[in-house]
Amino acid sequence: MDVIAIARELGKAIQQDENYLRMMTAQQQNDEDAALQQLIGEFNLKRIALNNEINKADKDQEAINKVNDEIKEIYGKIMTNENMLAYNEAKAGLDSMVDFVLQILRGSVNGQDPDLIEQQASCGGSCDSCSGCH
Repeated sequence: MDVIAIARELGKAIQQDENYLRMMTAQQQNDEDAALQQLIGEFNLKRIALNNEINKADKDQEAINKVNDEIKEIYGKIMTNENMLAYNEAKAGLDSMVDFVLQILRGSVNGQDPDLIEQQASCGGSCDSCSGCH
């Protein structure tokens, strides 16, 4: 049994999965959404402007706050765009599937029966209340 060949087959199966196809379609819709692309361009320019303001020797806090407020407004418009919402939902579905595949692989490497591994909720980032990743 060639594990690398099986991994390549898994990669091909992932690319045929509904979650992957949904995300790729959503990504293409984002790329074709002229209004969204304009907002993303504005957002990037404002980030550069903010960085320039922050790096000035004589910082103008009022100017920094103004640019920061503009960035927040543009970001809000980006994140409420219909196509961006669909993309984020599709990406979350794909990420969930990939996380489960990785859970199965990690569990298998640690000696668990792959058929008995159930999908666990993703890590919240805090280890305080966690019983461990293994």
